[in-house]
Amino acid sequence: MLRRHQHFYKYLQFCLVPTVLLGEVLVRKRSYTCGLDAAIDVMGGKWKGLILFWLGEGPLRFGELRRTVAGISERMLILHLRELEASGLVHREVHYQVPPKVEYSLTEFGHSLLTALTPLGQWGEDHIERLEALP
Repeated sequence: MLRRHQHFYKYLQFCLVPTVLLGEVLVRKRSYTCGLDAAIDVMGGKWKGLILFWLGEGPLRFGELRRTVAGISERMLILHLRELEASGLVHREVHYQVPPKVEYSLTEFGHSLLTALTPLGQWGEDHIERLEALP
């Protein structure tokens, strides 16, 4: 096992983010300077806010979500859904049937973040023309 993860140990010597190797998984210790830092970390990026917004309307299957979030690639949607699920914001429910069905929905934790994002979305709506006119 030591030989298998030798490159990780070399990386850890120069890494600025504190990390811990647990079993087979490299885990980053989270340390935030403020609440905004924590919130941006969990939902940062272009797509996560949109995914949370559309899931706030109700549970969606993967294909529905892909069509709803215009412009997102399948790969990015899968990646962000996994991250949101790992953060506890999104619940993934597998229905064992033919064909298989997977539904995504917000958890209570996810709804609490969406509630906090709603005023930010309203600010964007109020200033969208000004923001679109920026060079």
